[in-house]
Amino acid sequence: MNTDARPTALQDSSNGAEATVAVLVDCDNVPPEILPYALRVAAQFGRVALRRGYGNHTTLANRWQEALVRQAFTPHLQYQYASGKNTADIALALDALEAMFDHRADIFCLVTSDSDFAYLCRKLRERGSRVCIVGEGKTPQALRNASDQFFEWSPAESDPDATTDSAEKAPAKKAQAKPKAAKAEPNKEPAKEPSKDASKLSTKQRPRFVVDAVSLLASESSEGKVGLGALGQYLKRTDPAFSPKTYGHSGLLDMVKTYDLLELKQEAGAGWFVLLADAKGS
Repeated sequence: MNTDARPTALQDSSNGAEATVAVLVDCDNVPPEILPYALRVAAQFGRVALRRGYGNHTTLANRWQEALVRQAFTPHLQYQYASGKNTADIALALDALEAMFDHRADIFCLVTSDSDFAYLCRKLRERGSRVCIVGEGKTPQALRNASDQFFEWSPAESDPDATTDSAEKAPAKKAQAKPKAAKAEPNKEPAKEPSKDASKLSTKQRPRFVVDAVSLLASESSEGKVGLGALGQYLKRTDPAFSPKTYGHSGLLDMVKTYDLLELKQEAGAGWFVLLADAKGS
């Protein structure tokens, strides 16, 4: 296991500016369900500037089309000039080197389990770039150890039941008899039904991805915590439309306070920090 202790999340740029990240996906080698997890991983290192998916016509047109469009990736279609020759791998490697030499990316996130990319990882690192791999459990040690960090994805990461954690459990629905039609009374307006939008806003929600974000960012910190501001930046990078108001909260601080799995800590002169509840006091 690679234990490189280089600076992480949000601090990788040598001139103090936000680091830029390239996410390059080997679509012929991994399933499209891995993509949201890969973006969450990449967002901890900086702004994801390059999003590209490489594959042949069958892969991009069938399995990957919807995922690439939804996550704003540029598809790079590569035809096979001869049977058994994977031209997509070569295109990915050349584009990675080009992005490095053109200074369009400081950090590379390769989404693949193919050990053929181990040499590319070594060359990028020799030139001073940082490389992380997002792959499946089958990823060979040769590729894992060629990167600065390896992040293992499993199908459980895509389980929709594990992505949300409602702050208030919906009460059990009781069978109700049909209400009798109310008699019309003179000079009295019928009661208005509450709007659906109003009922949505009245219920505060706590999506699971906030806990996942704290877990990921805090694990990269020696103190096991993440600043509230840094957490907000990360959530915005993973989803530009993210807003606590969407989930019924006035702000991120108000939102974090509703989580049983998270703890807030205020430090004089440093602001608010967030950590996992089970890490409190550790």
